[in-house]
Amino acid sequence: MKLRNLFICIGLMLAMAGCKKDLQNPHIPPGDTTVIQQPVPYTVVENFENGSKTAYAIANVQLSTGLWSFNDALIGSLAADVKDGNKAVRLRAGDITMKFDVKGLKQISIKHAKYGNDAASTWQLMMSTDSGATFTQLGTDIAENSTSLVTDSFKVTTTAKVRFQIRKLGTTRINIDDITFKGLGDPGIIVGPPDTGGSDTTGNTGTAAPDRGVIAGTDAQPATGDNSNILLGNPSDAQPAIVMANNYLIDQKYYEESYNSTRGTPNWVSWHLDATNITNATARLDNFAGFNGLPTGFYEVESNSYSGSGFDRGHNCPSADRTSSVNANSATFLMTNMIPQAPQNNQQTWANLENYLREQVVAGNEVYIIMGSYGTGGTGSNGSVSTITSGHVTVPSNVWKVAVVVPTGDGDVNRITATTRVIAVNTPNINTINADWKQYRVTVRDIEKATGYNLLSNLPQAVQDAVETKKDNL
Repeated sequence: MKLRNLFICIGLMLAMAGCKKDLQNPHIPPGDTTVIQQPVPYTVVENFENGSKTAYAIANVQLSTGLWSFNDALIGSLAADVKDGNKAVRLRAGDITMKFDVKGLKQISIKHAKYGNDAASTWQLMMSTDSGATFTQLGTDIAENSTSLVTDSFKVTTTAKVRFQIRKLGTTRINIDDITFKGLGDPGIIVGPPDTGGSDTTGNTGTAAPDRGVIAGTDAQPATGDNSNILLGNPSDAQPAIVMANNYLIDQKYYEESYNSTRGTPNWVSWHLDATNITNATARLDNFAGFNGLPTGFYEVESNSYSGSGFDRGHNCPSADRTSSVNANSATFLMTNMIPQAPQNNQQTWANLENYLREQVVAGNEVYIIMGSYGTGGTGSNGSVSTITSGHVTVPSNVWKVAVVVPTGDGDVNRITATTRVIAVNTPNINTINADWKQYRVTVRDIEKATGYNLLSNLPQAVQDAVETKKDNL
């Protein structure tokens, strides 16, 4: 069976795996050592499998690629709907319109067919370069007379960011499926469903969910070598020893962490992110649960432990970074992966940073990420507190992240150089935080000084000295 969910492939990268991706600009004078990163091809597919709309009335629909407006259109799953998967758009006499822009686009392809026994009809592809203020037709009218899905492709020549509208002519119905965007560089598309929502918040006081562990599937990261979760180092030299209860190493297969039993939260969580992790083979599961693998004597935080606290159950390794399977997504909802995070910090600032890093993956990169927290005392929706859960869970004062961005390839440690992009962010855990994560960029050394950790310790010292002392400014 074909993959029915959003997939991301990095086309030409397969032929270039393991090669250096920094190429010298021919326009730079001889002797100048400046390097530039060549834009990498991307392919993003919207297949409508994650959306839901059962009526023709105009409404916005959240899909894997972003928000779309459906006007006299719905998402159909009947036998008469011609589809590649379980769902397709059923468009009658209106239009479907993107409410977001795509950058670097070179081609858009659309699968389409007649719906059921409806008569032949016509539709148009419209394009906007001014964020939807105006639309002009791209290509010619498309005659819809096929009873099976056919594909039409349209070349995009503008360098501006674009969005599209599929406009139906006449009143007979058609199906639209698998819209494929191909381009170069960062498409600016947030891949996957939003990673925060009502389930992160803790207003309810429901019964705790049953505890569970992690089931590792074939999509789990390798234990060692390229793509392993702590390839770049164990920042606090955590060990899986009971005597190290406040620096206890847990391999959760889809990420690794140093757990602090006294604080009831991770010290840090480390994971690898690439295109195979964000296929949306599963939706966000929201199955928060306590972790049953903690040693005897460790306090076990439950799914409802944050209830009424004014703080979100803030993921360290995000749900949307692990959508390749139910096992992967479930692993991110263990409470040992959570911190009490101010709602605005979690739902805006950190969500924006997480989305940005997934965009880098779509643009042809892989990312090694370490996230942690430190200090005592944060400000949630109910005010400032130092602990919750009767003192069993410490509310951190600061939340930080370090992300090492490298083009997709092999031999990762050796490919990280003094010019590799490293993003370090340190935010206060408060509810009045700015949504722009870029305002909180620091150096890796700043975070090391605040935490006492040795980050990126598996890199050569000269490389550490270069990348850890620079503040990202892209």
